[in-house]
Amino acid sequence: MPRLYLIRHARPSANWSEALDAGLDVTGEQQAQEVAQTLGNSLARMPIYTSPLRRCCETANPLAQLWKHPAEILEPVAEIPSPANDPLDKQGWLRRAMGGAWQQLYESAPSGSPDYFAWRANLLNTLNDIDQDSVIFTHYIAINAIVGAAQSKAKVVCFRPDHVSVTCVDVTVNGVQLVTLGREIDTGELTKR
Repeated sequence: MPRLYLIRHARPSANWSEALDAGLDVTGEQQAQEVAQTLGNSLARMPIYTSPLRRCCETANPLAQLWKHPAEILEPVAEIPSPANDPLDKQGWLRRAMGGAWQQLYESAPSGSPDYFAWRANLLNTLNDIDQDSVIFTHYIAINAIVGAAQSKAKVVCFRPDHVSVTCVDVTVNGVQLVTLGREIDTGELTKR
């Protein structure tokens, strides 16, 4: 039964209303180093997967260097795709999405939007195909989708993982099972980054 360590990326240099694919700020770089040391000291070397977005790749890099094992890009663990191209529109859409359930998100999506049920199913199916303990650097909504599935919750946001928090799930024949939730963030801080 593989155990997956889901790491939310470290603090980025900008939020969605400022940049579409920001890297880490100075605090984020320090957080990435600290989580690499924590994981490196507590886990045996295992595969490392990351979202293709810079904030995740840069968070994964210190652990990859420590373990001398490159992180593999895993597209399905990327951030939930937004229907809006303008960063300000994307930020507003995300805030609305976070307040509802997956059914509402699906039904309220503008024409031409991604199929959010399919996105969530692809994420979960990808995790179910991982056959060994692994570390996965991913995003707030992706972690929530996984935790929501493990807890049979319909809400888009089930909890608020902080930057570099570690949430553990086990992959079973019945899907993912929650082991531990990561450290949570203050809701006011979430809107800043």
